[in-house]
Amino acid sequence: MTKLVEGDGRTHIQSRLMRESLQNRGVLAGTDSDHDLQIFPDVTLVGIGGQSIFDRGKDAILPLVDELAACKRDHQLVLAVGGGTRVRHTMSIALDLGLPVGGVAQLVGAMEELNAILLNALLAKHGTMPMQRDHFWDLPLYLASGITPIAISIPPYHFWEPPPEEGNLPMHGSDFGLFQMADVLGFKQVIFVKDERGLYDKDPKRHADATFIPRITLDELIARPLAENILDQELFHAWHASKNLQTVRIVNGLERGALTAALRGEDVGTTITRGGAA
Repeated sequence: MTKLVEGDGRTHIQSRLMRESLQNRGVLAGTDSDHDLQIFPDVTLVGIGGQSIFDRGKDAILPLVDELAACKRDHQLVLAVGGGTRVRHTMSIALDLGLPVGGVAQLVGAMEELNAILLNALLAKHGTMPMQRDHFWDLPLYLASGITPIAISIPPYHFWEPPPEEGNLPMHGSDFGLFQMADVLGFKQVIFVKDERGLYDKDPKRHADATFIPRITLDELIARPLAENILDQELFHAWHASKNLQTVRIVNGLERGALTAALRGEDVGTTITRGGAA
């Protein structure tokens, strides 16, 4: 039975949240939980790079499309796409016009939607559908129907974006957006499909002596940040404060079979684990 509490000129429904500000540190600490519901614990989110894959044209995209079509028969997948070089062009024009950070972020998402439509055209006969920007409530319907949704990667901030520490470029990019989606919805893992094997101690495109990193923990990455990283740094900071996502993988989408092997749990590319030994 609901109990009403009075005495301060107001009437409250008794709960641990009554009267207090939702920004009160004590209230925030009191609402912490050791367990969050994972809505899609058997689903893998596959993020396909815009610059690294789409901008390379058919030689990179078509073999990956064939591999994705085969993979979706054995795995529950949500696909997501980046915008590629068009994002840089769009940002350049937006900054030239003096648009605020949130406006820039909104335009980036529009560029990614073009690649989502392109990928769907190639995969449609295998059962895919572009997902509206933030229609996460449609995911159960897609998956239960055997349809693989194709989302965009940019976080769904619309016209608001946390102010960056420097400049006007949004700090929460496509990689962070994929992490956010996977952690909030409780996905099994995220696999980033790039044009490199994974993480290196420095950029392998510019340094022939770059050392490949097959396995590493999140704590190690935060304690000793890499000089150059193909993933958004914001992803690691947010992941450190999150609960659900345990594994992030990076594979080379130009290497046929790498994504398939990663989905099987094989040691390909770079595997980043949340804690413990890598």
